[in-house]
Amino acid sequence: MILAGGTGGHIFPGLAVAKVLSARGVPVTWLGADGAMETRLVPQHDIPIDTLAITGLRGKGMVKLLGAPLRVMRAVRAAGFVLRKRQPRAVISFGGFAAGPGGLAARLLGAPLLVHEQNRAPGMTNKVLSRFARRVLTGFPGSFAGEEAVGNPVRAEIAALPAPADRLVGRTGPVCVLVLGGSQGARVLNQAVPTALAALGHPDVEVRHQCGEKLRAEAEVAYAQASVNASVEPFIADMAAAYAWADLVVCRAGASTLAELCAAGVGSVLVPFAAAVDDHQTRNAEYLVGADAAVLLKQDDSLAVRLQQVLQTLLTDPARRLSMANAARTLAKPDAAERIADIILQEAGTGDRQPPAVEERAGFGIGKEQQHKQDSMQNSVDGQFSGRSTAAVANLQCRSLFDSHRLAILTPGTFAGGAA
Repeated sequence: MILAGGTGGHIFPGLAVAKVLSARGVPVTWLGADGAMETRLVPQHDIPIDTLAITGLRGKGMVKLLGAPLRVMRAVRAAGFVLRKRQPRAVISFGGFAAGPGGLAARLLGAPLLVHEQNRAPGMTNKVLSRFARRVLTGFPGSFAGEEAVGNPVRAEIAALPAPADRLVGRTGPVCVLVLGGSQGARVLNQAVPTALAALGHPDVEVRHQCGEKLRAEAEVAYAQASVNASVEPFIADMAAAYAWADLVVCRAGASTLAELCAAGVGSVLVPFAAAVDDHQTRNAEYLVGADAAVLLKQDDSLAVRLQQVLQTLLTDPARRLSMANAARTLAKPDAAERIADIILQEAGTGDRQPPAVEERAGFGIGKEQQHKQDSMQNSVDGQFSGRSTAAVANLQCRSLFDSHRLAILTPGTFAGGAA
């Protein structure tokens, strides 16, 4: 069972692994959140999906945070129902709202729990679940103690691109600059890239700018006003061809994008999203910068000026671009999806299939003693939240969940397991 949702950064790696498992004849199921992105994407791949009524904790304010333990308990119980129905032999969290309750339920029911963290700065859900996981897998090294840095999954056609030297050496004509704003677009790139190129005096450059549907008109106007020729596209269906075409990429620093840059072997100018949770995009970018595979520019009012300075150097230095591309390729882990699938299957046969029996109220319910413990726990934990960070609150919640006799979501019988 795959636990992932909320953003493409969690969902697409999960889909890549699901594809590998399905190709090996392993049935895969998915647990997500009601109404979230995964409810639209996952069914397109013929993967059964169950959902929980759960949302994130960040930015909700202390009043709602105080009621979070009870909501988490309910979500864990609901996840327990799903796990009992689906009988997974292993569960892996890629992050997202539903992953927390799903991961806790898996742990309590004795199903092997794994975590895959895509970013260098771990998300809150995976940070909590890593305490209980059998194995913690990461996209970048340095996220967790005891981690296994397996990389982030990328599309096979991107990993299959020729080496940078085969693509870039001997190229003639305009320098090909690929700008990636992501599915929602990036207004800061729409503004900074045309401005920087115009300030360079119209260099011999060919620009392909992916901007998202909502910002397409804005990007087209920006290039027209700067008198810079560019192909402005809402989406790029064939990203492998786009990377093969590019001499240089200007983009954000999401984990999946950086994995693709490395797999393709292309140098980049990275502008991390300033409002990213825990500034995780900057942490991601620093990994490539440390290997001389990219240049990092902070998003601020001087971005266009600094981008102009960087482009002035890179557009006229093919040797530097090739060096960056080669450095990126050395960081690539093109077999990440296969390695993750291997690890899932290794763990799928090692779970504790005999969870302890508990007194039940209604089939999958809780006994009176358990209810009393939960009520007492709720009252005692509420008083511990004042002045604490969201992460600290989450840790208290999880500790309290376990203190309440494992939420009594465990039912008599054997958790046989079926799907991965």
